[in-house]
Amino acid sequence: MGKSLSTNNIGVIMTDSNQIEKTVAIQTIYTKDVSFEAPNSPGIFMEESIKPETKINLANTHNKIGDNSYDVSLTIKAEATYGEKTMFIAEVEQSGVFVLNGYDDEETKGLIAVYCPSTLFPYVRETLSSLVAKGGFPALNLQPISFEALYAQAKDEQQTKN
Repeated sequence: MGKSLSTNNIGVIMTDSNQIEKTVAIQTIYTKDVSFEAPNSPGIFMEESIKPETKINLANTHNKIGDNSYDVSLTIKAEATYGEKTMFIAEVEQSGVFVLNGYDDEETKGLIAVYCPSTLFPYVRETLSSLVAKGGFPALNLQPISFEALYAQAKDEQQTKN
């Protein structure tokens, strides 16, 4: 007879005998680093008919800090320029400590690349938007990001290299 599995609301998969097989637990979510520069202010606010170009850079890193514990960071850097002038540079590194139990190496890689940054993204998006607005600029509204698609793309590129 096969095992019957059920999932509760915290990502724990339970068997018929109530043994925990796989868990994902968030120990903490915290802001690791914040930076904002507006090198051409206040003059930038006097400019008219500006058509800025905004570049967004995204990075996801992690460190193993215990047997099944990982410190995962999502960093987003936004740089708005027009012509040769920089309007602002804003960078936020949002981190979390995640405990992943019962997963094999491939599943763990997937969780670190998809689940963890997806969990951190709303925090970093809000902090970045607020930071830019407090700098005197229109709020920066980042669109949702599919970390699953980014991970699949990275895996495809890695396989192509090999």
